[in-house]
Amino acid sequence: MRSHARERDPLNMTRVVARLATPVTSDDHVQGPVDAEVTLLQYGDYECPYTRMSRHSIHALQREYPDDLRFVFRHFPLSEIHPHARAAAEAAEAAGAQSDFWTMHEYLFEHQHALEDPNLHQYAIDLGLEPDRFDRDRSSPEVARRIDRDRTSGERSGVQGTPTFYVNGVRHDGPFDIDSLRPAIVAQLNGGPGGPR
Repeated sequence: MRSHARERDPLNMTRVVARLATPVTSDDHVQGPVDAEVTLLQYGDYECPYTRMSRHSIHALQREYPDDLRFVFRHFPLSEIHPHARAAAEAAEAAGAQSDFWTMHEYLFEHQHALEDPNLHQYAIDLGLEPDRFDRDRSSPEVARRIDRDRTSGERSGVQGTPTFYVNGVRHDGPFDIDSLRPAIVAQLNGGPGGPR
């Protein structure tokens, strides 16, 4: 079941607003203060060039609002068009099992054009992870369930492609460049309407 609400715009027209169906929990991958005023959540795919490009906006916003912005990443591998996306998500989760999710997260985007199994194994070595444990964790049922859970939460929230962003629980239906995302953040900082964080 998708989570949508109807909202009136200034012209008195009704529009459907997609809301985040699964709230952020302590199991999510989070950067920034837990009590931040604004939560920017992204559904992304490690093989998607647009998700990779959106990192510049995310990093800039994190620098601009270090005390007010919390960033959350959820997996949404589009395996039908990105055959290595799922394996890359498994690699990020396996790195996370060794407390290095975010380093691997960035590394995968930096090496987006080389996401075959031997590459992923080498990245674990490059990052100083224990490679045998990394390979075991990548194929574990826990990692598979985690990725499936993120993907299902995205589908329930109306995600159809990547990247898809939610600002305080409301889907951002515009471009993902800094000049488009910043006003959505500022509106929330100024007390704008929004859903649950």
